[in-house]
Amino acid sequence: MAFAVKSCLDVVIWLTDRALNDREYLQPQKLHRLLFLAQAYYSVAYPGRKLMPATFVVDALGPVEPTVFHAFAYGRPPMLEGNTLNDQVVAFLDGIWRRFGNFSADSLTRKLAEHPAVAAAMAKGPNEEIPLDAMIKFYAGEAAARHGMPNAADVARPRVMRSQTGRPVAVKAWAPKALKPGKE
Repeated sequence: MAFAVKSCLDVVIWLTDRALNDREYLQPQKLHRLLFLAQAYYSVAYPGRKLMPATFVVDALGPVEPTVFHAFAYGRPPMLEGNTLNDQVVAFLDGIWRRFGNFSADSLTRKLAEHPAVAAAMAKGPNEEIPLDAMIKFYAGEAAARHGMPNAADVARPRVMRSQTGRPVAVKAWAPKALKPGKE
């Protein structure tokens, strides 16, 4: 299965940096829940692909990624920099942050504990793996909507900006034109 990002640490760094830019401390529990949702929704939005090479298991509270759990047990490791993510992945992660970033760690934990993929793993006990197929089945189906979860198309959709008249407009970052050599 193809991965959109080389390492789950790149996604962790993007999420923690995004939280800092929004002046928010990203609790470890919330980080793991967002990683889980990102993996699940990405695999639904882009069939046959995983966002990152990650395996999710359950602990007493919900899904965690064990490698991230150990690497970030005492905070962000010093001198750890993420790789540059492509625009499609950044837009997708931005959608995850917009949809779920305003939830508290506790509310995400409660919400995910109700989802069949997580509940089935939790019923088996700690350190049980949550199969990607079960994640995809739930988040791609109508059961997700019944649990108050958005569909993958809404999560992956880029943010729509509106003009002063209310018309939707495409927005991109400003980039100054390059000067031609010899002209200043």
